[in-house]
Formats: sequence, structure tokens, C-alpha cells
Amino acid sequence: QIRLNRTAVVVTVVSTNMGLLGDVMRHPSDFVPLLQVYMLSREARRLPQDPSFKFCYSVLNRVSRSFAIVICNLRGEIRDAVCIFYLVLRALDTVEDDMALPDEKKLPLLLSFHTLCYDRGFSMDDCGTGDYKELMEKYPLVVDAFLKLSKPYQDVIVDITKRMGAGMHDFIEKDEVKTIKDYNLYCHYVAGLVGVGLSNLFAMSKLEDPKVFASPNLDDLSNSMGLFLQKTNIIRDYLEDIMEEPAPRMFWPREIWGKYAKELDEFKLGCNREKAVECLNHMVCNALSHATDALTYMSKLREKSVFAFCAIPQVMAIGTLAVCYNNGEVFERVVKLRKGLSAQLMVKTKSMEDVYRIFLVFARDIGSTAQTLQMKGSDPTVEDVLKAVDAIEEACEDGLKTMGLGGTMKAKNGAGAGAELDSQPPVPIVVRLFVLFFCVGYILYAWNADAVRVSYGVRPGAAGPMADMVHKLLSLPVLFYAVTVGILGKRIGSPEPDPIQPRRR
Repeated sequence: QIRLNRTAVVVTVVSTNMGLLGDVMRHPSDFVPLLQVYMLSREARRLPQDPSFKFCYSVLNRVSRSFAIVICNLRGEIRDAVCIFYLVLRALDTVEDDMALPDEKKLPLLLSFHTLCYDRGFSMDDCGTGDYKELMEKYPLVVDAFLKLSKPYQDVIVDITKRMGAGMHDFIEKDEVKTIKDYNLYCHYVAGLVGVGLSNLFAMSKLEDPKVFASPNLDDLSNSMGLFLQKTNIIRDYLEDIMEEPAPRMFWPREIWGKYAKELDEFKLGCNREKAVECLNHMVCNALSHATDALTYMSKLREKSVFAFCAIPQVMAIGTLAVCYNNGEVFERVVKLRKGLSAQLMVKTKSMEDVYRIFLVFARDIGSTAQTLQMKGSDPTVEDVLKAVDAIEEACEDGLKTMGLGGTMKAKNGAGAGAELDSQPPVPIVVRLFVLFFCVGYILYAWNADAVRVSYGVRPGAAGPMADMVHKLLSLPVLFYAVTVGILGKRIGSPEPDPIQPRRR
């Protein structure tokens, strides 16, 4: 049994890596960003010496690598405050999500969870799975780290945890999200309050202007930042949530899905795909309504590390909505951005100009698909989607104009709706050099393997004649790839939007 499990793990790892290698072969411009993200993740895995914070950052890396990277990029004491804030809320979310936990235990725990921030004796061994189970079992280490934060940070974390727990409690008792108003309220409790809390933490740290970020006037924008992310996750995770054991927990509001089906689980059946996709597009339309508020919030950020922390998840969210829109695969698997494209977004999101341009790329992708649906007359929410896309485009173009960059957004040669992507530039020289280095190295190894092995003190022919033959055969497509990409600078595979170069619509 152990041997079979190990084999399954090896097969999974190999297939995952081969899939990533295939993506890089088709999109060579992904290589450098993927390498950069890998180095950032290595940096994020460098743990502090303090035992409590060492555990916190270790478990943070395991439950969310992408959040670990952006959190560890924050400057000063705000880094620890945000890390603990994230883990406390993740622990609360683990309690809410555990469908095996009986309500008579779960409900009072949600209401009192904020008090446990001060209780070094609290832990749970019957809640969560995997890394989340370890988080709950070793929660005293999180409490210990929390108590080392300054009191203003503690007060924010406890206040948001209290409000979030009360909201989760109310929705567990409701059992179903019925109206769009309920949907917005649920997302406010589980994500909008996170945005409000983060704004207060930024103000406490003085990295952002306290007059702006501690003001109640900013709460609506902070809330929209959270709602935009949460609604994207709810859309993307349809299949995962509907298949959850021992019982599914769904957050799509009946007011939306009830227009397309009698029961929400009908959408996972292939025979209902048309109505399922129409409902999906309605959900995406609803999520897009928060995009302009998110842009306004991000435009107020001034400190670089705080900006990256806030902006990277937002550009990932608009990208995810773009790949989910009108995509029936949402009902077959969890649809995500390609890893290489995610890496590009992570390393290229450095300024508000980048954010505006990235939002334009994905908004125009959605708009282009919507216009095709409009011509077919086959989608009931297409007009609302186009209005939402127009609002995002207007906000981005106005923002770029205020930066003196408005002229770069004008379509060339009268390009209008549904226009193709601008032709992509050649592969960057740095990428080409990396490709040549690795490809030439592999080709030399494949055809001179014995000499290489001897130089390392390994017996010639140790891998066997069959392995050497496989290497030689593989070197032929590698040679073609090296010539095409490394020498000629051409891209292999279908073109994609560069996140910094908006599509014309």
C-alpha cells in the first residue's frame, strides 16, 4: 500500500512538471517570470528564528504559497501583523468549512473565536484536514505570535475576527444564500471585512496615510476589494464545493441560479450545460460590478510593498474571471490561470499603470466574448456584461490619462470590437539566452552522455542503452525548439495577451 501511494505521488509530480514544461515550451516568455517566482518563493520559505513566528510562516507557505510571497514582501512590522491576521482568519474559516464538525460545537465556537486569540491553551484535533488540521492542532503557536504584536494590531485582528465569526454564524443558520443581498452580505463577512481590517493595519503601520486608510469613508472601497476576490473564488470553485463531503456547501445565490435551474447541482450534468454557462456568465457579471471600486482603492496606495500585496490578487481575480467567462469547463474542473501567466502577472504588477493595463487586457477579453454572444443573441446577461466591461475600460483609460498615458490606449487603424491581438514582439533576449543555454546543454549531454558521466566519476553506460536512445530522440525536438526560440526568437503556440499590452476591443 505504501509503495502504491509513493508511486501515485511520483506519477502526480511528474505529470504536473511535464504539464508545466509543456506550457513553457508553448509560451517561452513564461520561463523568466516562473524562475523569478520560484526565487521569491524560496525567499518566502526563509523562516525566522522565533519558534512561534517560525511555525506561522511555515504553515503560511503551505496553505497559500502565493499569499506567502506577497505577505513576505511587505516591509517592517506590518509583515508579521498581516501574517497573523491571515492565519487567525484562516483558522476561523477552517472551523466554518469543516462540514464534519457538528453545529452544536461549531456555532458557539464561531461566536467566541475572537477571544481565543488570547488563549494559549486552545487547540483542536478534530477540525480540518492536512495543513489546516496542523494549524488547528498547533494554534497556541499562532496565539503566542499574536501576543507579540503591538496592541493596535491586536485590536484590529480581534475586532475583524469577532465580526466575521458572527457573520459566519448567521449564514450557517440560514443554510442557503437566497438573494443577491444575502450573497453580498456573506461575501462582506468572509472577505469584505478582511479588506477593512487590512486598511486599518496599513494605517496603523504608517506605511499608508492614516487619514485616508483609517477613515470610515474608505470602508466601501475596502469591502469591494474583498468582494471582488471572494466572488471570483466562489465562481471558480463551483465543482469543488458541490462535490464536498459529507455535504456540499454552496454560495451561489438562488436569486441568480434559480433563473436557470431547479437545483444548483443540475449544472454539473452535461445535458444542462447551456443553462449552466448562462448562469455562470450572470455570476461573472455580478462580480465585475466591484472592479471599478477595486481600481479606485488601489489608486490610493502609495507604498510599493503594500501596493503589490493588494494589486497582485486583484489582477489574478480579473484574469480568472476572464478564463471562467462563458467557459463550461468550470462545471468539470477548477479553472485557473496558466501558471506561467500567473507568474507574469505577479512579477509585472509593480505600478498603477500596470494594473490599469492588465485590467484592460482581461476586461477586453471578456468584452470580446460577450460581443460574440450578443451577435448570436444567446445570452440573457450579455448587455449587462458589456456595460460592466465599458465601466472598467473607462476607469482604466481615465486613470492612464491622469498619468499622461491616455494616448497609448487608442485603437490602431480603427480596430474595434473583436479585433485580434497586436502581433507579439520577439521572445526577449534574456529568455532566448536561457533557452539556448539549457537546450544546448541537454543536446550535448544526450549525444555525449558517457563522456559527461566519466567526468563525474560515473561508470559509462550506467543508465543503460535504452535510456541513452530516449535522450537522443528527445534531443531532436529540443534542437528544433532551440533554433526556433533561442536563435530566431519566434514564439511557439497560439499567441496570448502580454499582461502589459492591452487587447484592442
